[in-house]
Amino acid sequence: MNGLAKTNSADGEALFVLVTTPRPIGLASKRAADIVLSLCGIVLLAPFFILCYVATACFSPGPVLFRHKRVGFNGMPFDCLKFRTMAIDAPARLHRHLEADPAAASEWIATRKLRNDPRVTAIGTILRRSSLDELPQLFNVLKGDMSIVGPRPVTEEELDRYSDAITAYYACRPGITGLWQVSGRSNTTFQRRVVLDSHYAHHWSMVLDAKIIMATIPAVCFSNTAY
Repeated sequence: MNGLAKTNSADGEALFVLVTTPRPIGLASKRAADIVLSLCGIVLLAPFFILCYVATACFSPGPVLFRHKRVGFNGMPFDCLKFRTMAIDAPARLHRHLEADPAAASEWIATRKLRNDPRVTAIGTILRRSSLDELPQLFNVLKGDMSIVGPRPVTEEELDRYSDAITAYYACRPGITGLWQVSGRSNTTFQRRVVLDSHYAHHWSMVLDAKIIMATIPAVCFSNTAY
């Protein structure tokens, strides 16, 4: 199906998403770049891997790594890796918080994130704001489940929110960084995220990937939109 699909943001803003089916973004050049960049990243960032591992193990009881089932290229599920930033009873904490706070429940519905998330540990807050919790995803990239640049990986539950734009998401390997991360990240609505993912799938190029990678550094270092 070709054309535009209309969706509304949480504040009523009309958003339009391309629903044409883009070509798969899995070219040899992009995959080769992913392998080189992920290997370089793992080697160069090894001290940060060790620091995050030790800090999480010492200050947050429970497993150091968190494996979350996400949907990837062509709808294939995979285990997305992160340093664990939440308490081990996170689901129960979230349920109690949303029941007690209607404003938080509305925020969760709109963005699937919470600015004041009761599930996040003290060390987890630091890891999230610095984006160091996502370092293990370099191994997802090396394996081929993810790419350095692409849409953020979604859960099965979130797929319904993509509606007809899901074909754009399926055309890409999910990325560690992407248009959403350099365009406001957690300060944007989920609907806006869908629009950005669709735009990336329809306009992908190696030049666009390079621009996003270069924009990621200041976005991580000088932004407070990660939570």
